[in-house]
Amino acid sequence: MPPRILVIAGSDCSAGAGIQADLKTAFAFGVYAQTAVTAVTVQNTLGVTGVHAVPPKIVRDQIIACLTDIGADAIKTGMLVSADMVAMVARTLAAYAPQIPLVVDPVMVAKGGSRLIDEKAVATLREKLLPMANLVTPNLPEAEALTCFDASNEAGLKAALAAFAGMGCKHILFKGGHAEGPVVEDVLGNGETGNLLRLSAPRRDTRHTHGTGCTLATAIACGLAEHLSLAEAVGRAHRYVQRAIAGAPGLGQGHGPLNHKV
Repeated sequence: MPPRILVIAGSDCSAGAGIQADLKTAFAFGVYAQTAVTAVTVQNTLGVTGVHAVPPKIVRDQIIACLTDIGADAIKTGMLVSADMVAMVARTLAAYAPQIPLVVDPVMVAKGGSRLIDEKAVATLREKLLPMANLVTPNLPEAEALTCFDASNEAGLKAALAAFAGMGCKHILFKGGHAEGPVVEDVLGNGETGNLLRLSAPRRDTRHTHGTGCTLATAIACGLAEHLSLAEAVGRAHRYVQRAIAGAPGLGQGHGPLNHKV
């Protein structure tokens, strides 16, 4: 039986991000992926032009349908749209998946700059879902929105890690793509010990990075579903995303998709 994951996230009709990217990532790792769709977005490489939220009860029913039949070895959340959605996901996972590893990608802003979650939802995310996660994967703007600290410098990184730890987060992967410089550095922080694991890669001069956050978090969830250690899952996912960026097919007029078949 293959490892199984459940992804709770929004749909990207252009298939660069969201559940479409999640499905392609899981397939690349030989992991069986199920999805609970939280929103239908109208988007392409140029940006998001529409969002239709799925009623939270329908999302809840999707989650329960997946967990009570096929089951899951790891769960990943992405775009959760609203405070009601975040609260419902937290309640449902607490009831139906309390022991299953959870990766939370706190999706707030699309690659093109469109806001994907409101302030009330951010507060609910801090209070209800982040403390449940085995790993939270914010980029630098998301980390600052959640903690009020700029994690692009060493002092801010340690302050943000302490703030996440204060929320009850076990581990945090700070994604460094928004920082400047010739090297991109992701930092895995242990919320309990404060230990840091740094993963570096040369910065590529490319606009084809749509869906990197979704892809990375799902690749990590795949590793956890395969019973890799967190450090092993993060390291493997980091290398996979670098290959996917390097092999991007060059599609679209804006922020193009990755090559998930690497």
